[in-house]
Amino acid sequence: MAALETPQAFDPWDPAFVADPYPAYEELRARGRVHYYEPTDQWLVPHHADVSALLRDRRLGRTYQHRFTHEDFGRTAPAPEHEPFHVLNDHGMLDLEPPDHTRIRRLVSKAFTPRTVEGLKPYVDRLAGELVAGLVEAGGGNLLTDVAEPLPVAVIAEMLGIPESDRAPLRPWSADICGMYELNPSEETAAKAVRASVEFTAYLKELIEARRKEPGEDLISGLIAAHDEGDRLTEQEMISTCVLLLNAGHEATVNATVNGWWALFRHPEQLAALRADHSLIPTAVEELMRYDTPLQLFERWVLDDIEVDGTTVPRGAEIALLFGSANHDPAVFDSPSDLDLSRKENPHISFSAGIHYCIGAPLARVELTASMTALLSHAPTLTLAEPPARKPNFVIRGLEGLRVEL
Repeated sequence: MAALETPQAFDPWDPAFVADPYPAYEELRARGRVHYYEPTDQWLVPHHADVSALLRDRRLGRTYQHRFTHEDFGRTAPAPEHEPFHVLNDHGMLDLEPPDHTRIRRLVSKAFTPRTVEGLKPYVDRLAGELVAGLVEAGGGNLLTDVAEPLPVAVIAEMLGIPESDRAPLRPWSADICGMYELNPSEETAAKAVRASVEFTAYLKELIEARRKEPGEDLISGLIAAHDEGDRLTEQEMISTCVLLLNAGHEATVNATVNGWWALFRHPEQLAALRADHSLIPTAVEELMRYDTPLQLFERWVLDDIEVDGTTVPRGAEIALLFGSANHDPAVFDSPSDLDLSRKENPHISFSAGIHYCIGAPLARVELTASMTALLSHAPTLTLAEPPARKPNFVIRGLEGLRVEL
């Protein structure tokens, strides 16, 4: 069976699509289970059941270089001038497969145990309260830069042991590196990512060396100690792991916060219900991550031929798993276009699934809960000051800012 033609409504570079991709996803789902999309040379998968199953399918991988050369796989090697980005990216556990992925994840997971995350909760709650207090004292401001960004950046930097005085470049570095995860990134985007990769790597080399001489209670010191005790972790793996934890440790949380509050302001009856009953916060956090998914697409390489609904997707192809579409699939969610903060059955896949399930998901939930609780408790009259501009990115979905007032 031939792949179905991709509906023209799916256009990740169209501002109208980026503003609201969900109607196009509905059309994609109606037209079939897999679609070849020529502009990115990818196979789009829009249904929840398929996305969920393929995230767990070991015939797919985040990389293919553990089994094939670029030539064997029918792919072109990255441009030499982009090498600093790819060295940094390709040694992080998100882009590794077993056994390397298993080894690194086992080491890092010690920092994200339920007990560790629970131990961080008082710090997260206190910081969220302080940030919201500043917003209230000013009579409003930019929810993105005043609360959504500084909270998770500070938390992950604290875990890694990055001094407060060194934290200013972390968010810009992260934003420039994450630009490479968009579809068909430009040369300008690549140049920014390369520069950020070089600068971030140089900084972390110095910090790792400092921690070797004077260990602390932080994650970097823990990774060094584990390495010294025999668990193999190269310096590049350590650097790439720290960058991944910083990028993944705040990017989704930042965007989930502003996407979520923008959705709440557009649904005043749901916001009123939440303000009246704070016990809705846990289900509200899950529903807001489902309703406007911060990571819209996740890619996998096809390592061995697979078949989706009678269509063979060949080895060497790239699959684009559409998280945003899967989270709006009516086969799984009742009235998926409705924002329902009391939704009980909510198997969204905003944190992925399988061996690459987000290791920081419990911490992200703690952060989202803390900021929402603080805003509802200390800024109960918070309103939108002006409609926000959406970032032009498709894959990582967020806002340029979110101006609010009291």
